[in-house]
Amino acid sequence: MVKRFFGLLGAVVICSMTQAQLLKQNEMVLVYYTPKNYVNIDFEYNVEIREAGPYAKYAESLLGVTNAIRENSSAYVLNKVEIGTITIADTTRVHKIYSETGFPAQLLTLDNRGLLLGYNLPYEAETKTNRNISHQKAEVTYPDAMPLTDEQLDFRKEEERAKAIAKQIYRIRESRLYLLSGEVEHAPADGKAMQLVLDEMKKEETQLVSLFTGHITKRTEHYNATFMPSENGKKDKEEWLLFFSKENGFTLPENLDADTITISLTASWQTYKPIEITKKSAKQDKNAPLPSQFTYNLPGSAEILVEFQDKFLGRKVLPIAQFGIDVPLSRDLFTGTALPIIRFNTQTGNIESISK
Repeated sequence: MVKRFFGLLGAVVICSMTQAQLLKQNEMVLVYYTPKNYVNIDFEYNVEIREAGPYAKYAESLLGVTNAIRENSSAYVLNKVEIGTITIADTTRVHKIYSETGFPAQLLTLDNRGLLLGYNLPYEAETKTNRNISHQKAEVTYPDAMPLTDEQLDFRKEEERAKAIAKQIYRIRESRLYLLSGEVEHAPADGKAMQLVLDEMKKEETQLVSLFTGHITKRTEHYNATFMPSENGKKDKEEWLLFFSKENGFTLPENLDADTITISLTASWQTYKPIEITKKSAKQDKNAPLPSQFTYNLPGSAEILVEFQDKFLGRKVLPIAQFGIDVPLSRDLFTGTALPIIRFNTQTGNIESISK
């Protein structure tokens, strides 16, 4: 949602409680914020779940299967990471624009967080997009076991039930063999009908066999970890820890079989400040422009490394808004008949383009 401000704003009625504390009563200002970035790590990992069938111990004696799953287990494997940022408004870096000659503040465009979108932007109708994002995909090696018939459930002994199901499996196989060899009186009329019958028999057989062999489910999942880089003290390096187990996935450090995932951030701060231009210095240097009240953010950056089991899963250098400084725009930019068109990056607060 985009909000366009027309006219001078006497009171910003949409201000939050934080804004209200920063504004004086009846103060004639327009307020906007500098962005702040969280570091977001999206981990993609594979999960394999092995589930034993209820008749696993009879798989070899009744069906001749030697590799049946005997006990339930899970296996987790880290696949890859995507490193990015999440943006919010930094309520500690508030900018006020007062009504002044030579700066039409009514041409500012903010988003619904109070971050700068642009100045003097041409009107753009809002568009809504529907995005269906799936973070999971699953592959089941064997379908879920089909329900047992009343006849099979009537058997009181487990071994007898297993024998009855095994006999049913052999009957299905025998029937399929007769169909393929043409030794049945009422065979399907055409090839398509024959294939449908064979597919249904195969499905039923697989479901029954899984009662002995068990089944394996494979899927891909995502885990998001979000961290706020330190703002106080201007740390040059930070480190965060997560814990990942091959049997339990993301877990607590108390899990003895868990290995450490290390996320390290090396900051690059914008430490210099623009030359301060005052009315006194402007008189001394007639070519020096006066600054406007309008400032933008010049972001810093950070190198982010993700390491697991002495291997790097990911590395990325990203702009970080709160590592930056405020830079004023020249007042001369907003004078004359042709006002500039300025677009800002709402993730970092810097200028993307200026045109007239």
